[in-house]
Amino acid sequence: MSDNVYAVSKIVGTSKTSIEDAIQNAIARASKTLENLDWFEVKETRGLIDKDKVAYYQVCLELGFRYEK
Repeated sequence: MSDNVYAVSKIVGTSKTSIEDAIQNAIARASKTLENLDWFEVKETRGLIDKDKVAYYQVCLELGFRYEK
């Protein structure tokens, strides 16, 4: 394994369906502009309530992306 250097970006993903979909949505969108994504960490999980039901799941992530050598 070589020595790598990473930058960390904080983002929030949302989904009407599930926490997992919120994570996938966030990573899919971030991968369009960030290269070398290697890892993620869920920092917070929350949601939006509308009319006594879950309307959206929200997941705060930190994404690690590797600097090119």
